Amino acid sequence: MSALLEVRGVSKSFGGVAANVNITFDVAEGEILGLLGPNGAGKTSLFNAISGEVTPDSGEILLNGVRVSGLGPVACAMHGIARTFQVVRSFDSMTVRENVMVGAYARTPSPAKAMAAAEEVLDFCDLASRADRPAWSLSPPEKRRLEVARALATAPKILLLDEMLTGLTPTEAQGGVQLVRAVQQRGITVVMVEHVMEVVLPLVSRAVVLNLGQVLTIGKPAEIVRNPDVIKAYLGERYAAA
Repeated sequence: MSALLEVRGVSKSFGGVAANVNITFDVAEGEILGLLGPNGAGKTSLFNAISGEVTPDSGEILLNGVRVSGLGPVACAMHGIARTFQVVRSFDSMTVRENVMVGAYARTPSPAKAMAAAEEVLDFCDLASRADRPAWSLSPPEKRRLEVARALATAPKILLLDEMLTGLTPTEAQGGVQLVRAVQQRGITVVMVEHVMEVVLPLVSRAVVLNLGQVLTIGKPAEIVRNPDVIKAYLGERYAAA
């Protein structure tokens, strides 16, 4: 598989604190990649750079060979980068359908076409029965799905999921895993930040592990869980004994 996303030597500091330091990795087209690491490792900062919310101090980010770093979130979305947020950001006074139509308007000015796109995505995300409800009334797992639905409505090439499974029960988390796999089957590349290792490691093909803003290692899940540096910095001794 060819590289869809290329992160090349990306560094970013905030007030003298280095959030990302010379981050380099590729994401293959059609891949599900995990972005792992302890709190403060720089995962969300890197998501913000990839999605255009912040501009790296140095380095570059390429999508399909086109530099997107520094273009801003609207341009990055138009190039095909969509994301969800760790803290759900729904428009609570709007209906579920209207929330998803906001994403669809990135691709069409037509209300009819935006509604049709929203209906299709809502059905895909198992939210069709909630379409007319206000967003505030959804349960926590439904709000997570709404985030995904709104992002998918922008017709992305790559979807960045920021802790989509956080706070869910095991059953709800498994439903989230099934949704991620279904997204991949639609031909959309996925990069996901997660802390639920037992759930995410069987899902991803590779993982990039960050620590203190730097790449600690890149590898397949079986390699990651046996890496002594990863165990020490992130996974803990129970993985060393496994």
